[in-house]
Amino acid sequence: MSHSPDPGTPELYWDEVQEGAECTSPEYEVTEARVMAYAELTGDFTPVHTDEDYARTTPFGTRVAHGLFGLSIADGLKTRSALRFQPGMSMGWTWDFALPIKLGDKVRVKFRVGTARQSKSRPGWGIVILPSELINQRGEVVQKGEHRLMIPLRPSAA
Repeated sequence: MSHSPDPGTPELYWDEVQEGAECTSPEYEVTEARVMAYAELTGDFTPVHTDEDYARTTPFGTRVAHGLFGLSIADGLKTRSALRFQPGMSMGWTWDFALPIKLGDKVRVKFRVGTARQSKSRPGWGIVILPSELINQRGEVVQKGEHRLMIPLRPSAA
């Protein structure tokens, strides 16, 4: 699995973005090592994520990934997808957890450009709204929402 973007995939400026354009990311496997690394990074060692014996007693029946790890995966997968944008500023997420993400799940993020408009407060920048779904190997939507992203317009030739 490659951990860097395809150098042949251009990063789009706001004025190159087309509403309705969509993309599905490469796959990401949620492993025990990755869940434990996330627990270490965040300090969240809640047993449903880190203790299989405990997790078997929960409604999930097994360990599950942290919900915010799912959001982090979705954000990271977007940067490795064929539809990419010039570096900009995240304006926030609206995000829902629909189903658990279990160890061994392989997830992808499917996203599209819902709307695109120029920024009223920052000349030279545009805002895109990216409705997104994190989907497991069974085709189930495990998390969904939208990302609001500010990206630059193509610089004008001087």
